Amino acid sequence: MTGIRVAGAMAPGRVQLIGCGPGSADLLTLRAARLIAEADVLVVDRLVGDSVLAHARADAIVIPVGKEAGGPSTSQDDINRILVREALKGQVVARLKGGDGFVFGRAAEEIAAVRAAGIEVEIVPGITAAHACAASIALPLTLRESVRQFSLVTGATADGEIDLDWTALAAPHQAFAIYMGVRTARTLRQKLLAAGALPSMPVVVVENGTRDNERAVATTLADLTDAIRAFGIGGPAIIFGNLAWSEANLTMPDKVHVYRASPDQSSERTLSVSAPDTL
Repeated sequence: MTGIRVAGAMAPGRVQLIGCGPGSADLLTLRAARLIAEADVLVVDRLVGDSVLAHARADAIVIPVGKEAGGPSTSQDDINRILVREALKGQVVARLKGGDGFVFGRAAEEIAAVRAAGIEVEIVPGITAAHACAASIALPLTLRESVRQFSLVTGATADGEIDLDWTALAAPHQAFAIYMGVRTARTLRQKLLAAGALPSMPVVVVENGTRDNERAVATTLADLTDAIRAFGIGGPAIIFGNLAWSEANLTMPDKVHVYRASPDQSSERTLSVSAPDTL
């Protein structure tokens, strides 16, 4: 324990809010790795893997607080209470989040709760999943002449209603990455098509980006839900829209699978599955 006693009482410790990147430990920043090694307590998201935790001290306390859509989850209120409780013991608390805490990571709620308790917070950015997944498959997120706007959006919401600017996302020269969109892919597809997006819009789904079990599937907006079902994609995954290697004069990497509802005989990696859209 690293707390200091002041006039007979334990002075508060501190909380370090650390973005741990998309999963691969070698994508941690040097600062993140150093602070993880210094922490007394690690409060850990589900997507933070063992290779990241390997940087921690052997005597550090690890508290899992994972969230899983449709599965066991630790409430945000409970996570806030854990951070405050451990820091008030005088501990150095590392809050480990997948990707970057400021991108759909509820960092603001945790910072507010910790500061309200009079505890110091240090914030360490991480590589967010969209950037890491795109880099893993060499898919540029902007192009000087054809893609001048790139949006990060979420396919999940607390109240069940996905409220996005569908017209903007469907517009030409607009590309996007959808976080947490696998479970709501059918709705996302329908909304985008209704807003004027072409059925032929290129879409790429990257599951478990940068990890050993990464998979990437290139398809179209029309075939998105069929592709997710055909490959059994369950997440975590990023869905990229309106980005294509050909627009950047690049070749699709061999590790990317191709899905088309109508077989493309020119590609040995094309998967053809005739199945109704039930996602």
